[in-house]
Amino acid sequence: MVQTHRPSVRRISALCFALFTSACLSFQVHAHPHSWVDMTTIIEGDKNGITGFKNIWTFDAMTTAYLFDGEDMSPKHRQTTLDKLANSILHNMLSTHYFTYFYHNKTPIRYLTGKDPILTTAKGKATYRFTLPLTKPYPLTTDPLKFLIFDPTYYVDMSWKGRDNIVLSPELKKYCDFKIIEPHPTPKQVARAAAIPIDADPDDTLGQLFTQSLTLTCHPSH
Repeated sequence: MVQTHRPSVRRISALCFALFTSACLSFQVHAHPHSWVDMTTIIEGDKNGITGFKNIWTFDAMTTAYLFDGEDMSPKHRQTTLDKLANSILHNMLSTHYFTYFYHNKTPIRYLTGKDPILTTAKGKATYRFTLPLTKPYPLTTDPLKFLIFDPTYYVDMSWKGRDNIVLSPELKKYCDFKIIEPHPTPKQVARAAAIPIDADPDDTLGQLFTQSLTLTCHPSH
């Protein structure tokens, strides 16, 4: 998980915009909270290649409260509301590539439109699940594949708490292993992020400096 202390949130981040516009909410810039997302990623595939990802994102209590503010969560309408928000969030994330980036060297590996969105809530926190299939199975390679999930404006901490939060499908586990790389922004980069004025346009290059990455290495069978 990211250890660097991030600057206070001063505007709506890309991810929170996707969440909150789904809930038809409007926020003043100074009112938006810092948000945290605990992630679990299931990497799917077999000896023929990697086929996609299943994402499980659990939001902090404050973000959850904003998400459901003004929504009908009565027992009669609860499931309808959850289904509506789940589909809206998935649609709103399309323009930001679902905050998910997958590379072979510097070449992006393409995926299809996200599917199977599910939104649930328990103990004051919302959990969002969805599947991101690749356009076609990507052949296993001994070259390290790089995988990242992050809000480009860095205002949301999206992180895996540990190795248990990365799951390889049973077949893929026979051929692949992974390593979580923690971010190490320089003091200069941290200072730059902290100095962004409240009325500045978001800097979409900062998020990658403050995010974890996953290196996936495979050993194809012959």
